[in-house]
Amino acid sequence: MAKPARKTRLLRSLTRAAKAQQSMLATLLDVYAPAPVRPARKAVPRKPAARPGLAPATGRWLAGRFPLPATQGQAVARDMQYWLYVPDRVRDAQPRDGWPLVVMLHGCHQSATQFAQGTRMNHLAEAKGFAVLYPQQSVTVQAQRCWRWYDRATQEGGGETGALASLIGTVCERHPIDRRRIYACGLSAGAGMAAILALNHPELIAAVALHSGPVFGAGHGPIGALHVMRHGAAAHADAAISGLLMRRAAAPLPPMPALLIQGEDDQVVDPVNQRQLARQWLQWNGLPAGPATRVAVKPAGRGGSRNAHEIHDYLMGRKVVLRVVRILGLGHAWSGGDPAHAFNAKAGPDASRMVLDFFGRHRR
Repeated sequence: MAKPARKTRLLRSLTRAAKAQQSMLATLLDVYAPAPVRPARKAVPRKPAARPGLAPATGRWLAGRFPLPATQGQAVARDMQYWLYVPDRVRDAQPRDGWPLVVMLHGCHQSATQFAQGTRMNHLAEAKGFAVLYPQQSVTVQAQRCWRWYDRATQEGGGETGALASLIGTVCERHPIDRRRIYACGLSAGAGMAAILALNHPELIAAVALHSGPVFGAGHGPIGALHVMRHGAAAHADAAISGLLMRRAAAPLPPMPALLIQGEDDQVVDPVNQRQLARQWLQWNGLPAGPATRVAVKPAGRGGSRNAHEIHDYLMGRKVVLRVVRILGLGHAWSGGDPAHAFNAKAGPDASRMVLDFFGRHRR
C-alpha cells in the first residue's frame, strides 16, 4: 500500500498531467491566432467604413437569429446569429430572379461583423449587385468561434453543415434570392466549412471560394486538425473525395467551380493544403491531375501595394472550373483586407474582388 506522501505526489502528478492536456487542447484550438487578437466589442454592428475607390455600402444590414435543433452528444447553441447585407444600388435594377447570394464564413477568433469589416465585401457586393450572408459560430459551441470542419459528422453533411444549409433555405424564402446563384466563401476554418457545405450540397451551391483553407475530409478531432493544418492529409485527400462521389453515384453531380487562394508564407495552414485541395476539386469535377491549362504571373505592385502572385486556371471546355491563386509574401490573412482588423493583410491582390469576379461567371 502506497504511503500518504507517495499518494500525495501521485495525485499532484495526475493533476499536472490533466492541466497539461487541457492546455495542449486549448493551444491546438488557438493555433489560428499567431498574432494577438483584438478583443471583440459589444457595440451594435455598424457598416464597414469605405476606403478610397469603393462606393459606400448603402444597402440594408439586417441581423437575425436562426433556431437550431438540439443535437445529442455535442455542445450546441439554441440559435445561430447571422447578418445579411442586401444591396440597394437602384431598386429598379434588382434582378428579375433575385439577388445572387454569397455565404461568408469567418475564421477562428472572428465574428461575422469583423469578417464583413475586414474583407470589405459589402462595398464590392453593393457595386456588383450581390447579397451577402454572414453566419456566426457561437462561443457556446466552440470557444474560439471555429467552425468544426474537422468533425466527421459535419464532413458527412450533419451538424453545422445541415444547419447552414437550412439557414440558406430560410434566407431564400424571406428575401428575393436567385437560387441558381448561391455561393460559399470562407477564410481558414470558414474555408474548411465552405468546402464541406459545397460538397454536401452541390444542388444548392453554384461555386466556392476558399482562402487559406484546410484540405477536405481529414482531421476528425482537434489534434488531427492541427496535423492537417501543418502537413495536409496526403493519405486521405483522394479517398475523401472518392468516398463522397461513391455515396452520390446514383445521381449525376453538377460541376463545382472553385477558387483557391493561399499565402505562400502562411505559418498556420501550410500551402500543401492548397495543393491537395486542388487535386480534390479536379477529382470532383472529373478533370485529370496535372498542370494548369493556363498560368498568369503577376509581379508585385509599387510600394508594396500588391504581392507577386500566380494564377493557375483549369478549364472544362472554355469554362474555368478551378482557379488556384498563390500569393508570395502573404501569411495567414485575407489578401487586400483592412489591416485594422486581425487576419487581414493590406497588400493585394484584393481577394474580395477576385471572389466576386469568379462567382459572377458561374451559376447553377
